[in-house]
Amino acid sequence: MDHRDHVRLIREGVEGVEGGGREWADLGSGEGAFTLALADLLGPGGSIISIDRDRRALDVQSRAVRGRFPGVALTSLVADFSRALDLPPLDGIVMANSLHFSRDKLGVLRLVRAYLRLTGRLVLVEYDADRGNPWVPYPLSYRTWEALAAEAGFRETRRLSSVPSRFLGSIYSAVSQR
Repeated sequence: MDHRDHVRLIREGVEGVEGGGREWADLGSGEGAFTLALADLLGPGGSIISIDRDRRALDVQSRAVRGRFPGVALTSLVADFSRALDLPPLDGIVMANSLHFSRDKLGVLRLVRAYLRLTGRLVLVEYDADRGNPWVPYPLSYRTWEALAAEAGFRETRRLSSVPSRFLGSIYSAVSQR
């Protein structure tokens, strides 16, 4: 996948957020492939809090965002998204290939939902499988995601897009409303 694929996977979930929706977070952002896609979609004046446990990965992504999207405010936070974070109310959250590292998905999703404004959105990018491997230990198919999102209190969950993947078949994106 390249930058265009990343943008295409999350575009519909990011654009059109009520009230402009310019305050976002990327949880488990790694080196920032989807942080860059989010910065591209938000454009100048957008604000992203990028959260990952790996400081080095956040430094790589920070340089890339500053170089390509200097009008987007990026705050990097070294933290574990599976624990409570002190975040401002957000218009949206992207979790791209990060939720599959958590066993306690429901607990994480309850935290995530609490970070969102009443009109906020969660954009999920995940492998469309329910059985993992050593690199993707706990994936969740779209069907599983629909049920889990509802259980966590999210509503209006819908599939956005998908792309083939040589790992576990395909990757999908979905959006859910707080």
